[in-house]
Amino acid sequence: MSRQADIERRLDNLSNRVRQYTDGASETADGLLTRGRRAVGRLNRRDTGKRIAQAAEDFADEANYQYRRLRRQVNRHPVATAAIVAGTIGAFLLLRRAFRSDDED
Repeated sequence: MSRQADIERRLDNLSNRVRQYTDGASETADGLLTRGRRAVGRLNRRDTGKRIAQAAEDFADEANYQYRRLRRQVNRHPVATAAIVAGTIGAFLLLRRAFRSDDED
C-alpha cells in the first residue's frame, strides 16, 4: 500500500470518527432541546416560563449552528481538522506532563 493511500485511509477514518462525534453531539443537543421544551411547557404558566423557553431555544439554535459549522469544517478541510485534533491532544498531553507531580513518576 502506498504512503499516500495510507494517509488518505487514516484521514477518512478520522473524518468518520469526527462525524460520529458530531452526530452524537447533535443527538444530545436535540434531546436536551426536547427535554427543555417539555420542562418549559410545565412552567409556561407565567412570564418566567416564556423567558426560559426563549433562552432554551436560543441555546439550542446556537448549539445547532456550531454543530453544522463544525461539520462544514470537517467536510471542507479534513487535513486541517486532523491537525487541530492532533494539536489539541498534544497540548493536553504536554499540560498533563507539565503539571504531573513527582509522586506519580
